[in-house]
Amino acid sequence: MPRFHALQSHTCKQLSSSSLMASSSSSSSSSPLIHPLFSNTNRISSHHVSTCNFSSLNKKKFTSSTITAMAQPQRSAMQYNQVGDSNLVVSEITYGTMTFGEQNTEKEAHEILSYAFEHGINTLDTAEVYPIPMKKETQGLTDTYIGNWMKSRPRDQIILATKVAGYSERSPYIRDNAEIVRVDAANIKESVEKSLKRLKTDYIDLLQIHWPDRYVALFGEFFYDPSKWRQSVPFVEQLRAFQELIEEGKVRYIGVSNETSYGVMEFIHAAKAEGLPKIVSIQNSYSLLVRCKFEVDLVEVCHPKNCNVGLLCYSPLAGGSLSGKYLDAESEAAKKGRLQLFPGYMERYNKSIAREATEQYIEMAKKHGLSPVELALGFVRDRPFMTSTIIGATSLEQLKEDIDAFLTTERPLPPDVMADIETIFKRYKDPTIL
Repeated sequence: MPRFHALQSHTCKQLSSSSLMASSSSSSSSSPLIHPLFSNTNRISSHHVSTCNFSSLNKKKFTSSTITAMAQPQRSAMQYNQVGDSNLVVSEITYGTMTFGEQNTEKEAHEILSYAFEHGINTLDTAEVYPIPMKKETQGLTDTYIGNWMKSRPRDQIILATKVAGYSERSPYIRDNAEIVRVDAANIKESVEKSLKRLKTDYIDLLQIHWPDRYVALFGEFFYDPSKWRQSVPFVEQLRAFQELIEEGKVRYIGVSNETSYGVMEFIHAAKAEGLPKIVSIQNSYSLLVRCKFEVDLVEVCHPKNCNVGLLCYSPLAGGSLSGKYLDAESEAAKKGRLQLFPGYMERYNKSIAREATEQYIEMAKKHGLSPVELALGFVRDRPFMTSTIIGATSLEQLKEDIDAFLTTERPLPPDVMADIETIFKRYKDPTIL
């Protein structure tokens, strides 16, 4: 019997948001929680609030629970979307935790996680290599902070996503006895066992391959270099390892990250041909400055009528650059930002014409009465192929600003705003190519 809680039944009653008392904006634990609604639809309308009652087969966890989503004054309700063809229903905002243990203390991490959870974010994304930058001395701290926080929270109301590292010659320290990290059965199993221990849980909701075992253009590289092709772990072998973990109840669903159309199609084909678990998600970079790699062909591959793979996008603010804080390198915000704290990190946003494009988007936002963050996050929020947007914040102030951008910015963005976005896009396309 799988260890994770299984949903046996549910009933949902849709109510007009105007008929219910708006919830307090207080972040106290007594505030109404906004949580996932298990529905067959891909999106839940922001014009309604919903109350769901469902039962668990795992009596050790709980027998029944009531989850309520309520709109706040002048705010739309958090939306929840089904991930591909899985039973996971995630908030439109996923909280990304890669700064925990490097830029954030455990106390700060717990405060941020509590605020996120109490304001409707039900999905957390971590990885075995976190925090970033990757270092042997800090590796695993992010998971440890999350695990300690989750001890006081209802596990069944949190969707926990983590990632197993891809091919790496630079980080063998994450394994007990390896010179090169691979995505084979032994590496996957060791990764999961260690992640479960650090996270203090007995199952992972979504296990993703952080980057492929084979060579692909990664983290700012744009073009594929045929000369870098290398022998890789077969797709079927990777899926069989995941299948064992799913059968053991340690993993619910699997996904990929930093993947290409070729990779997605190969995983889908292997699963279908061999009767193995299907990937349900892809976690790739997407923002006003990084669109082409998804929009050119992955959008077709992942379409619900094709492979039905949900996009969980990361870096929607392009490493924070779309907030405009790096335009003045001497500002306090810029000095505290990761692009300056860690030389060479995400330099594609500083050492390319991305800076010029960013200035154009910020000026356009002002024209329409929007902040840079409202424009950038409103854009990714409204994309028809978006399942959830991963945001990171090193302070409560940043997190509040990001959540407000999702819930208070006009939904969808007006046509004239979208038209101006497309005008800038036609000129710059993806400007981060070095």
